[in-house]
Amino acid sequence: MLSGTPNDQFGAENYVIGVDEAGRGPLAGPVVAGAVVLCKQLPPELDGALDDSKKLSAKRRGTLDLAVREHCAWAVGVVDAGQIDELNILGATMLAMTQAVQRLVDILGGRPDAVLIDGNLSPAGRCGEWRAGEWGGGRAIIGGDALEPAISAASIVAKEWRDRIMCDAARDHPHYGWERNKGYGTRGHMEALRLHGPTPLHRRSFAPVSQLSLI
Repeated sequence: MLSGTPNDQFGAENYVIGVDEAGRGPLAGPVVAGAVVLCKQLPPELDGALDDSKKLSAKRRGTLDLAVREHCAWAVGVVDAGQIDELNILGATMLAMTQAVQRLVDILGGRPDAVLIDGNLSPAGRCGEWRAGEWGGGRAIIGGDALEPAISAASIVAKEWRDRIMCDAARDHPHYGWERNKGYGTRGHMEALRLHGPTPLHRRSFAPVSQLSLI
């Protein structure tokens, strides 16, 4: 989706992209991937502050998200519920990561030295749009969102971007509490599903949604 604008701290060579996703587990909404290249000299508000988005308070995560998007080069990929149902959640996640990397490379030009991905899988060989010849295989790092600052930044951007999508969607679908649960299968969300049925944003291939007729 929207992307940051590079400045003189970013070149077309010798840059490393960090990649992470948000939203694999929810019953509703998209899966979102973030891709970030950190500036060569991090500003004080980011230096030493980046961490796995799940370990940060919502307030702290929001502050860091704004700082990353102001000072770093970044992009996001968004794959909606319909595509998730078509591809399955793994395929959709790999596609979102690929989209985010492509958009960031388009901004910066050249070829990244490395693409570092949180988790144990890379889109290389799993997404036909992944450009292995230009980006390499992508290096998957288990727990990378707590180990590599660029991945940490990507996890923050992805999480905040997805949360904003779900809060916006909650205004059109107020019964499900998405402004609070962000699409996860909380008790209140499940009760609303039983009462009102699924929306176009629900992942119908996910068992709690697909089995509603059995409840």
